[in-house]
Amino acid sequence: MKKNYLLLLCFFVVSLVFAAEPATAVFTGEEYSIHVTYSDTIQPGDPLCVRLDLTPSKKTMKDPNGLTQAVLLFGEKKKTDFFVLNGRNDANNPLSLCAMIPMSTYQATGSYDVTIMYSAYGREYMKFNLPISIEHKDFISETLELDNRNTAIKTDTSSTRMNQIDRLNEILFTVNAGAVYQRKPFVAPTTATRRTSFFGDRRVYAYVGGGSSTSLHYGIDYGIPTGSEVRACGAGRVVMAESRISSGLSVVIEHMPGLYSLYYHLDSMNVKVGDMVKAGDMVGLSGSTGLATGPHLHWEVRLNGEAVNPDFFTEKSFLYFQ
Repeated sequence: MKKNYLLLLCFFVVSLVFAAEPATAVFTGEEYSIHVTYSDTIQPGDPLCVRLDLTPSKKTMKDPNGLTQAVLLFGEKKKTDFFVLNGRNDANNPLSLCAMIPMSTYQATGSYDVTIMYSAYGREYMKFNLPISIEHKDFISETLELDNRNTAIKTDTSSTRMNQIDRLNEILFTVNAGAVYQRKPFVAPTTATRRTSFFGDRRVYAYVGGGSSTSLHYGIDYGIPTGSEVRACGAGRVVMAESRISSGLSVVIEHMPGLYSLYYHLDSMNVKVGDMVKAGDMVGLSGSTGLATGPHLHWEVRLNGEAVNPDFFTEKSFLYFQ
């Protein structure tokens, strides 16, 4: 019976190659079935998303053997656990698992394989590969001429600023497996549509008196007047609401395991740490606090600590999360 099981799995993997975007496939065995949905074509800076929908057979329900565990791997360095999106992790219920891996904006284009290792309902570990294609994407390059105030902020090496950076990174690299608050696409944090900077922009910061530094722009900037309403892009838990040297009045919301949204340069905040918010709840008013050349909202999305394209979560996430 094990031999037949493996043959079915091989057929499952081959069928993925011919699946349309988003790629989907079904594996049916004697002990369980799996429906896979995943991003088979992505661009640098997008997240790689894989969803597994598992259904135990009657045989498995009568003979439960343990929990379902799964790991998603890309290359030798990127690895993340699947988390429970819907259902209960036991052998008596259908179960939906999800995993996301952030892709760098510098990720080379081409064809790759990602690997899923899993143990369904406590059964033996299995492994299969998913073919993906990473397409080319152009990013904007720009130079920002900083005034005295912004030069001082950008070049600040004080312990206060370094501690603020460390504390934020500690939050953004935290993965709480049970933190599943949002299962629908994000909504835009403002009704404004004018963008003054884009995700992944290659930036040069030119300092007063000479000198410069380079970095990526990790989010989207909306050109809106001071005092404009800023709203949560999705349901979640507020994990930061404070004034920071670089980003001014800043709010960070946890939406899913390892998935956070950030709102920078606010003029005032309407939430505090520990608050639970829904999509569309007001988190503050826009401003120009911190390193800012004018009033705007900087909206950012981080996954496992890395910045990812916020537009993915408003345009494509419904394919994987609901």
